[in-house]
Amino acid sequence: MGPEPAAVLQLLALTGALALAYLPLGDHMARVYCSPTHLRAEKWTYKAIGADPDARMTWPAYLRAVLAFSAVGVLLLYLLQRLQGVLPGSLGFSAVGPAQSFNTAVSFVTNTNWQSYYGEQTMGHVVQTAGLAVQNFVSAAVGMAVAVALVRGFARSRTGELGNFWVDLVRGTLRILVPLAAVAAVVLVARGVIQNFSGIHEVGQFNGGSQQWNGGAVASQEAIKELGTNGGGYFNANSAHPFENPTPFTNLFEVFLILVIPFSLTRTFGVMVGSVRQGYAILATMVTIWLGFTALMMWTEFTHHGPALQAAGGAMEGKEVRFGVGGSSIFAVATTLTSTGAVDSFHSSFTGLGGGIALLGMMLGEIAPGGTGSGLYGMLVLAVIAVFIAGLMVGRTPEYLGKKIGGREMKLAACYILVTPALVLVFTAASMALPTPPHSMLNSGAHGFSEVLYAFTSAANNNGSAFAGLNANTDWFNTMTGLAMLLGRFLPMVFVLALAGSLAGQQPVPVTAGTLRTEKPLFTGLLVSAVLIITGLTYFPALALGPLAEGLAS
Repeated sequence: MGPEPAAVLQLLALTGALALAYLPLGDHMARVYCSPTHLRAEKWTYKAIGADPDARMTWPAYLRAVLAFSAVGVLLLYLLQRLQGVLPGSLGFSAVGPAQSFNTAVSFVTNTNWQSYYGEQTMGHVVQTAGLAVQNFVSAAVGMAVAVALVRGFARSRTGELGNFWVDLVRGTLRILVPLAAVAAVVLVARGVIQNFSGIHEVGQFNGGSQQWNGGAVASQEAIKELGTNGGGYFNANSAHPFENPTPFTNLFEVFLILVIPFSLTRTFGVMVGSVRQGYAILATMVTIWLGFTALMMWTEFTHHGPALQAAGGAMEGKEVRFGVGGSSIFAVATTLTSTGAVDSFHSSFTGLGGGIALLGMMLGEIAPGGTGSGLYGMLVLAVIAVFIAGLMVGRTPEYLGKKIGGREMKLAACYILVTPALVLVFTAASMALPTPPHSMLNSGAHGFSEVLYAFTSAANNNGSAFAGLNANTDWFNTMTGLAMLLGRFLPMVFVLALAGSLAGQQPVPVTAGTLRTEKPLFTGLLVSAVLIITGLTYFPALALGPLAEGLAS
C-alpha cells in the first residue's frame, strides 16, 4: 500500500474512533457538570482547600476563583523549579534559572506547555510528576470549567449565577480527566511507552563518547499531555521520541486523545442547552475545518517536487520514518488546531505552505476543535459574532439560543477576538525591530520571520508547539512569551465569563419566523466563513511576509 492510501485509512480510522466516543463521553461530561451530588473524594477535596461546594458564583466571583487558583499554581510551580537542587529525585539537576522558571510555570499553568529547555536534561522526577503533570490535569480542568460556565450562560435565564468554579474544577479533574488518563496510560505502556523512576544510565558508546538517558513516569504524563491538550513532553523531542511515541498505533492513539474531549464537548453543550442539534451544528463547523486543514496539509506534504521527494514518498525532512508523511500531517494539524502543542515532527522542516497551514491553525484561535474547554468557548464566541453578522444582513436584532445579542455582548465578543492577534503581532513586531532578539533566529528571510511569528502565535494562543530553529531560551523570549501566555490565557477568559454573566441575566425571547435557525447547515456554513474571513483579514499581511512568501518562492 502506498503512503497516500495509508494516510487516508489512518484518517478514516481516527474519525471512526472519535465518532464512537462522541455520544458516551459527551453525555458523561454533561452528567458530571449537572450532577446535584458530590462524591466522597470530592468532599474531602473541598474540605482540604476550604471551598464551599454549595456556594453559587456570579461571573466576577467565578473569575476571581479562576485567577486566584492559577496564580497559586504559578507560584508553587516556580518555587518547585527554583528548589529542585535540594529536592529528592532531582537526578543531580540544579535549580532552574529565574527567567526559565517563570516561563515554564506560566506555560504549564496556562495550558500552553511551551518548553524552552531540554526536559530530560533539566527537570527531575519530582518537578516532572508533582509539578508539571499536576498542572497538566488542573489547567485542562480550568479550561473546561470556563467553557461550562459559558454554556450555563446560554442555558440559564434571569440569574447572575454561573455555578461554582471549585466544583467544576474538582469534578472535571476527578470524574473526567483522571479516569480517562489512567486508561490511556495503560494502553500506552502496553504499546511500549516507558513508565518508571529510574535514574540516568549509559546506553552506549558512540565515537569515543557515551550516550545517557534517564527514565521517568512518561506514559502517565503522555496520556494527560494529549488528553488535556497540554503538549509538554518529558523529552525534548516530544512525541517524536520513541520513549513517548514508539509506534504508528501510539501515534494515532495520541491524536485520538488530543481530539476526543474537545469534539465531545459539543455534545455536552447540546445536552446542557436542551438541544443536541445545536451541538451538532458546532460539531459540523469544527469537523469541516479540521478535515479541510488535514487534507490541505497532506496535499502540501505529499506533493512531489523533484526525485528526492518522489523517492521518499513526500517531504520527509524532519519527520519520523515510523510515522511517515501521513501520520505526521494528521498529528501536526491536530496539535495546532487544538491548544496541544505536542509534535511528532518538526514543523520548521515542513514545506513552506505546510508550515503556514500549521501556523494558520493556531491563528484561527484553535477552535476546530480547540483545547479542552477553550475550543468550545472560542467557537461559541465566534457563533455569537456570526449571528450578529446575519442579523445585520436582514436588519433584525440577532439572537442565539434564545438570547439577544446586543451591544454589550458584541463588545465582549469583539474584545475576545482582538486580544490574541494584538499580542501576536505586537510581540512579533517588537522582536523583529529590536537589535538582539533576531540573533535567536537560525534562518534569515521569510523562514526566519516565520520562526518568530510562530513562537508568539503559539504562546499567545496557548498552544506551546515550536517551529524549531529559534533559540527561545533567552531572557527576552522567556519573558515575552511568558507574558504572551499569561495575557493570551486570562484576558479572553475575562470576556468569556463576562459574556456568560450577561447572557445568564437575560430573559429568553421566543422563536419566531424571523429567527435564524442556528442548528441548520446554513448557519454552519456562515460560521465557517466567519472564522476564515476574520482570521484572514487579521493575519494575512503577516502570513504574506513569512510562510506564503517562502511557499511561493519554492
